[in-house]
Amino acid sequence: MITCKPPEDKLMNDLGTYFWIAVATILLLIDLWAIVSVFRSDKTDATKAMWALLILALPLVGLAVWGIAGPRGIKRGTGPTSDEHSKG
Repeated sequence: MITCKPPEDKLMNDLGTYFWIAVATILLLIDLWAIVSVFRSDKTDATKAMWALLILALPLVGLAVWGIAGPRGIKRGTGPTSDEHSKG
């Protein structure tokens, strides 16, 4: 007999796969945001490269360490540049 519904275990396997794809995508986006933030910081080029390599090599650990001890300052001139954004 031919059925149209997948077996329950296949459905659960598919849901698990989608879950991990979503987790990996979110982690990738957060890592990219962190790397952009690192390069916008006012630290030396060597420090920026070290942070970026740490985040790329160890995505979860590097992101956690960067969040706790990473660069805090942002270079002047990297924010909004129009007069509309500069109004207080």
